[in-house]
Amino acid sequence: MPTLILVRHGRSTANTGGVLAGWTPGIALDERGAEQAAALPARLAGLPLAAAVTSPLQRCRETLAPLLAARPELPLHTDERIGECHYGDWSGCKIAELADEPLWEVVQRHPSAAAFPGGESVRAMQARAVDAVREWNARVEEEHGPDAVYLMCSHGDIIKSLVADALGAHLDLFQRIAVDPCSVTAIRYTRLRPFLVRLGDTGDLRGLAPAATPPAAGAAAEDGVVGGGAGAP
Repeated sequence: MPTLILVRHGRSTANTGGVLAGWTPGIALDERGAEQAAALPARLAGLPLAAAVTSPLQRCRETLAPLLAARPELPLHTDERIGECHYGDWSGCKIAELADEPLWEVVQRHPSAAAFPGGESVRAMQARAVDAVREWNARVEEEHGPDAVYLMCSHGDIIKSLVADALGAHLDLFQRIAVDPCSVTAIRYTRLRPFLVRLGDTGDLRGLAPAATPPAAGAAAEDGVVGGGAGAP
């Protein structure tokens, strides 16, 4: 079965603004996010990509634009099932404010039971993303063979949930996974089980340094970053 390259979109204006974007329209890459996207073609230069699949959201399409310019022959497909989680009433809100909500602790400690008001549950988010990957695996294998490599550009919580599925880990553990903006995660699927062969690879180790600023008010240092976070400063 194919190998899936998962790319999280580059850093966005919502990431740097501490806002949970969700499906809010008009969220673009910031200056650094554009630089991350521009570097993506070189990072992926050795990979014979059979296809690219993207979330319909602007920040993902902008992330893939330089890659598509460098590889005009690469087929591009859009799939809403790998679009960001529908955060409902939380969309567009400051993370620091959301951390004071009672639901925040559930999202952190028991996400399989979490459902966003006016939006979807974390379980539903994972299910649609996993279904999309399974279907694209079958399609890519049929069209390009079992050794094909293809790419999906998606969002932090979507990628974390796909990694949890690949590892056979309960969804309640997915907040233990971190993927920075424009990071590359690779999952090699086989008939019996997937193999996680890369996780959140950016080639930049600055994100491992101690944080220069404390967590946002209301959020604890050990909390998972809902939506994915902004990565290294």
